[in-house]
Order: sequence, then structure tokens, then C-alpha cells
Amino acid sequence: MTSQVEQRLSALGLELPPDWTPRGQFLPFRKDGAVVYLSGQICEWAGDVTHVGPVADTPEAIEAGREAAKICALNLIYRLRQACDGNLDRVDVVLRLGGFVNCASGFPSSPAVINGATEIFIALFGDDGWHARTAVGVSGLPGNASVEVDAIIRLKS
Repeated sequence: MTSQVEQRLSALGLELPPDWTPRGQFLPFRKDGAVVYLSGQICEWAGDVTHVGPVADTPEAIEAGREAAKICALNLIYRLRQACDGNLDRVDVVLRLGGFVNCASGFPSSPAVINGATEIFIALFGDDGWHARTAVGVSGLPGNASVEVDAIIRLKS
């Protein structure tokens, strides 16, 4: 049976990525009671970085960064589904997202880029998808990815 969250995902014309091997030595998630800490995910699909950095301060580059953030969100949701034993309807609330944008010093649009990930979580989880968030610029990310996002989620008990 497909979860309601996955039905919404499909209705949006989106899909979760195929499984992949993490680039470093870490767990994709760690649970502490009902809280799931999701490791940062870059804009990677099937092992390939989809958007490389740095993100420039132009409307076109910011939009590409938003798309990269959406891919990060889909990667997070893939790992979240694993943490939920395959049932995304177990998500109670998205507590926090941390967003990192590969950019030059002084880049002013990190929040606009990370909005791409935020919008996915809100579209899939409704009011429970709203979250606290950081959106910061950094000088580099794994694989020269343009964006990385991590998350903290609380599951229903």
C-alpha cells in the first residue's frame, strides 16, 4: 500500500531517487526515540551530482539552485522513508532543515535557493512540513554540489 505522502509526491509529478552509496562514512539517518536526524544530502541522483557549484547571483542560477535543493529534499525523503520502515505517513512534523549553498562570499540569496527544499516538504506534509531552518552560504560541498540539505523530523508515536 502506498502512503498518502507518496500519493502526493506522484500527483506532483515527482519521484524518489534510486538507492545510492553515500560519499562518506556516516549513517544516512539516526533515530532517537521519535526523532529522526537525517544526514545532509547533496543534489545527487543515481550517484551523479546534478548541479555543480558555486551558485551565481543571477536569476537563472538561483532557479537552478532551487531545483538542486528540490533534489536534496527528495534524497532526504528517500532516507526518511527508510527511517519510517517504508511508511511516510508516520511523519508527525518536520522540525528543522539545514541548507547549505555552494557560493562566493557575500552571496545574498541562500534563503531563496533553500526554498526549493522547503516547498517540497510543505507540499508533501502540509502544515506539518513547515519547519525551523537555516540557509547559509559555504565555499564548497562534496562533489562540488551546488546545494546540500539536512533535516530533523519527528515521527508519530
